[in-house]
Amino acid sequence: MNTGGALRVEVDRLTKTFGTSVAIADVSFAARDHEFVTLVGPSGCGKSTTLRIVAGLIEATAGTVRVDQRQVRGPVAGAAMVFQAPVLLPWRRMVDNILFTAEMRGRVDDDARARAAGLIELAGLAGAEQRYPHELSGGMQQRVAICRALLLHPSLLLMDEPFGALDVLTRERLAFQLQHIWLRERSTVLFVTHSIAEAVLLSDTVLVFGSKPGRIRKTVAVDLPRPRDTATLREPRFLDLSAEIRSEMESEWPD
Repeated sequence: MNTGGALRVEVDRLTKTFGTSVAIADVSFAARDHEFVTLVGPSGCGKSTTLRIVAGLIEATAGTVRVDQRQVRGPVAGAAMVFQAPVLLPWRRMVDNILFTAEMRGRVDDDARARAAGLIELAGLAGAEQRYPHELSGGMQQRVAICRALLLHPSLLLMDEPFGALDVLTRERLAFQLQHIWLRERSTVLFVTHSIAEAVLLSDTVLVFGSKPGRIRKTVAVDLPRPRDTATLREPRFLDLSAEIRSEMESEWPD
């Protein structure tokens, strides 16, 4: 767990209802500068709802969110989001998809192009710059989406099950690739996943969500050294942390 640095995100007693349905109730947590925090739990437990409230995409029913000590009342400046689907523009080549966020802000200049080229190299996409999305694999498309999100140096990166639509081996490879990128970029990350192994592999801190209503059941500090690799997946400490999270998730399953 990252214990240094200023608080980047503060979530205090967050509640969200949709009609008579309570999606999340009394959710509180914090993420520090450069910390990688993962929200893990079963479908429907409010992980994505929490992330969207932090991003300023939907309003909370009660509670507050602060990013860089400013209360969130709409889309957060300096934040970027990556969704499960990469949402690339099919008529634009890969490099132009990455540059799209800069283009929308009138900032496509030599610095933006150099930044895009550096991210392409970092993400292992060099040589595919002129391909269209349909010419890229699912894993490559998701890496393009991550590069696009990182183009303008976001201080906060929000990732909503970005590997959820991929096969197990591809998502494992992308998890290692994401770690590699994050160790270089060091944005604060809030990451949503169903995968316990993915949560432990990537995170400094794991927030274990329960459902009905969605709330944080346990906070788990991941004290594994970085960088982590395939050998990490077999380490006793990795297995212990995974078992701890699984046990907490299983404790609310019906008998």
